[in-house]
Amino acid sequence: MKIQLKSLLLHSVCAAALMLAGAADAGNVWVSSENDNNVIVFSVEGQQEAVIPTCRRPRHLAFSPNYTRLYVACGNSDAIGIIDVVQRKMVGEVPVGESPEIFALSNDGLVAYASIEDESALIAYNLVSKKPLFRVPTGAEPEGVLLSQDGSTAYVTSEVSNAVHVIDVTSRKQVSYIPVGKRPRRGVLTPDGKSLWVTNELGASISVIHLAAAQVSHTIGLSVQGLRATDITPVGVVMNSAGTVAWVALGRANRIARIDVASKTITDLILAGQRSWGLTLSPDEKRLYVTNGLSDDMTIIDAVTSKAIRTVPAGRVPHTVVLSP
Repeated sequence: MKIQLKSLLLHSVCAAALMLAGAADAGNVWVSSENDNNVIVFSVEGQQEAVIPTCRRPRHLAFSPNYTRLYVACGNSDAIGIIDVVQRKMVGEVPVGESPEIFALSNDGLVAYASIEDESALIAYNLVSKKPLFRVPTGAEPEGVLLSQDGSTAYVTSEVSNAVHVIDVTSRKQVSYIPVGKRPRRGVLTPDGKSLWVTNELGASISVIHLAAAQVSHTIGLSVQGLRATDITPVGVVMNSAGTVAWVALGRANRIARIDVASKTITDLILAGQRSWGLTLSPDEKRLYVTNGLSDDMTIIDAVTSKAIRTVPAGRVPHTVVLSP
């Protein structure tokens, strides 16, 4: 009897440990809601778990390298908010320029390189001292910001200049200017670091930049049967770790395009919500999470089968979606 009880207890402890491990592995989904001034926390299945009040008009989100802090660009507060991930509450702000758009964190998580829309500049901020470090002028309405894998170079899109500014963050100077399509928004680097894919919102296209040559090597036209080119407004883009597949949010086309990287052709179109905008790929690369700005929801997509699993409410005008372990 004692042996049976011990065995049962051991089984129960192991099962509980496995359940906790599974829950820890599952992680969470975090979505910024521009018009509600908060960040919503979901389970990976889309169940809402928490609502975190933030500064005004929260947009871009990025985690610190150790996932203890979540930083949020607040466009109407002229600040980058700091959220404690464990406490699930905002614990501070970093004052920045007028109308911050997107930012990228340095590899050590100590510096934020932010596109400041109303100042037409990339400005670097020390997240510890909360002071600006330097600024580099860009074209009007800078938007997307990406850092090279070694953290030495920043790539900044300018919506008005229709170009990508290449900035050496060590010398704090622009080193290259690359014309792309109309109204470039976001980008993703290929895993080998040799190419940069940039979405052109008003060009219904993606500019593929050969970084060593500092020029566009290929333009991928985006089309959806039955829709006009003006209804195809790509913004968010992600790529798998193998560099073989990219997914692009097509904005007013209400779809996600799956693109074969080698052939640079669309292989699937997945229906999402209205004005699919931001998207992110789960760590196991089996799911996509998509924010839909006009239908105020988030679509969860099976990235393997290219089928939508479910759509859940995500606040008014959801902007960015990120995942934590």
